[in-house]
Amino acid sequence: MKDIKIEDFKVSESIHIKDTKTKVDLDASEKKLKKALKKTRKELGDLQDTLYAHGKYGVLVCIQGMDTAGKDSLIREVFKDFNARGVVVHSFKTPTSLEKRHDYLWRHYIALPERGKFGVFNRTHYENVLVTRVHPKYILGENLPDVNSLDDITDEFWDKRFQQINDFEKTIQENGTIIFKFFLNLSKEEQKYRLLRRLNKPNKNWKFSPGDLDERELWNEYQKYYEEAINRTSKPKAPWYIIPSDDKKAARYIVAEIMLQELQKYTDIKEPELDDDIKAKISEYRERLKND
Repeated sequence: MKDIKIEDFKVSESIHIKDTKTKVDLDASEKKLKKALKKTRKELGDLQDTLYAHGKYGVLVCIQGMDTAGKDSLIREVFKDFNARGVVVHSFKTPTSLEKRHDYLWRHYIALPERGKFGVFNRTHYENVLVTRVHPKYILGENLPDVNSLDDITDEFWDKRFQQINDFEKTIQENGTIIFKFFLNLSKEEQKYRLLRRLNKPNKNWKFSPGDLDERELWNEYQKYYEEAINRTSKPKAPWYIIPSDDKKAARYIVAEIMLQELQKYTDIKEPELDDDIKAKISEYRERLKND
């Protein structure tokens, strides 16, 4: 089985999505991939316990991808061995009326993980430079002071929004949040297969919406704006990782391995030591309990 090399997936320079992989050969059977993922996610779960005791970092995991890219199942499988209290998943849908009364980053800011925990954003603040670019009329619903018509949504508007997102991530990173951003890179052919599967399997019908087909027709626009968003916001302290996702099991393992390898670089994450006074009296405390 091939080793996972982070640099093969990290966006460190400008990319063209059409040139990136949606499939990767890890030279492993499904059984081997399942076993490897189980080992890696156990190590991640143990690391989260240490992260919690250390109490100085939170971890934000951002997952983006086209419909059917496998976001939900990836979250389920990668974080399966975590302490339930150690990971919180937020699935961001259409903004509520309350959320629209705040700036577009507000609902993401209040959902950030506390120190010691993992926070997973299933769809993220990047929807505000993806869906809203494909459907700019959604911006009008934000009731912004200087946006009264589609003509007001200029290139300068998007430049500012990208800068705001970069500033947001820079701020939280400098204050103890470790950021992972994963784009699940799915081929159009594989999406077609997965949508047909939803229609052909009665127990999967509930996942299907006619709107999925409407959005599929806008595939090229989404790819264009994903490419721009990734290129403009992949930074050294908050890089994007492009994950080949036509094979769900391989994608899950790659994501888990990237997180584990990167987090192991934080050598300061250790369980705190007891005060010398307490350590010196461990035997005394043990005896008190035995004689209780």
